[in-house]
Amino acid sequence: MPFFAFVRDNVRWLAGGFLLTFFSSFGQTFFIALSAGSIRSEFELSHGEFGTIYMIATLASALTLTQLGKIVDYISVSKVVLIIIPALAIACLGMAFTSNLIMLIVVIYGLRLFGQGMMTHNAITAIGRWYVGQRGRAVSVVTVGHQVGEAALPFLYVSIVAFVGWRETWMMAAAVLILVALPLGFGLMRVERRPQSADMTSRRAAARNWTRAEVLRDPLFWLVSVGLLAPSFIGTTIFFHQVYLIELRGWSVGAFAGSYAFMAVMTVCLALIAGVLVDRFTAVALLPSFLLPLAGACFLLGTVEEQWGVFAFMALVGVSYGLSSTLFGAVWPEIYGTAHLGSIRAVVVALMVFASAMGPGVTGFLIDFNVSYPLQILVMGASCLVICLLMVMVGRMVAERNRQYAASAAA
Repeated sequence: MPFFAFVRDNVRWLAGGFLLTFFSSFGQTFFIALSAGSIRSEFELSHGEFGTIYMIATLASALTLTQLGKIVDYISVSKVVLIIIPALAIACLGMAFTSNLIMLIVVIYGLRLFGQGMMTHNAITAIGRWYVGQRGRAVSVVTVGHQVGEAALPFLYVSIVAFVGWRETWMMAAAVLILVALPLGFGLMRVERRPQSADMTSRRAAARNWTRAEVLRDPLFWLVSVGLLAPSFIGTTIFFHQVYLIELRGWSVGAFAGSYAFMAVMTVCLALIAGVLVDRFTAVALLPSFLLPLAGACFLLGTVEEQWGVFAFMALVGVSYGLSSTLFGAVWPEIYGTAHLGSIRAVVVALMVFASAMGPGVTGFLIDFNVSYPLQILVMGASCLVICLLMVMVGRMVAERNRQYAASAAA
């Protein structure tokens, strides 16, 4: 089916998933980090201290998500929407009124759990379960919500905060969630889609449905996770310390904020392309290559001091983000099936949140101890190359296991 015809015929479910990923932005690192300077100034925190607070709150949200995320296997998507969007709005309101460090930790915990965690988890799990043969295209469209948020919200935040202040901007975010996201998200997702019969014979349908306990005992799960979580660790680290990086390089704040749109365009284009590639070649086949652009981005950011470097960096990050966003939603049902997808993805998303928590905390302390930040970024780039080699091995292991399943079924 042509791409645009597919979108037209499935606009209800794709739009619903898109809205959930878009509004998850209020709990994503890039949006919270826009207030980092104001928060550190108001609470007199160093980079390392704020990074530690962020890490503690995010790790707590990741642990909670492993249990809370299972509800998407037992409760309809629309009912989950009625829980998580109001909860995210309360967390945004809490940020507007936070007055001490304990409250700040609780607020960031809520933003990370219900924003980056449950909003994304609910959307991608639903799409992974509703689609099989066209899963790559469906995931790519839905994950574009993240990129649209990254492109639009930093500029809107900078524009609004200059007039009303950072706390009032968070109050406006809470209002938008209740007045816009909640009715639209519930209305679009209340009718669930059933995979078409032709989908079930697709080669992207798993040989069997794994339980979460089986998945956690599978070495392949942990190997694939290493690859798919690398962009979360690296991207979160760099964007969390964006203010420090701007000061270090002497770049313009406005130029850096504007470069998000450049990254978002590249991410959207590559996410949509990746959707087509996944449907043609499978997600596992693409694993060895998606981190190569991110490695190049890290090497560039670690060595180039001129202003143009940030735009080239964002372009390369956008390529990797586009590929990884589609793979992140497509690879798990492809390997492990959809019957327990919510429980499995709850662990995956928790690991992603864990990775995003470790980066700011570790690098923040390294910065405080005068470890070169550009050197840290170069090390991240080198790790991407090592992981690419690991993903080659993963692809061979998955192919061999599939051959064994096929042989057992034929016997």
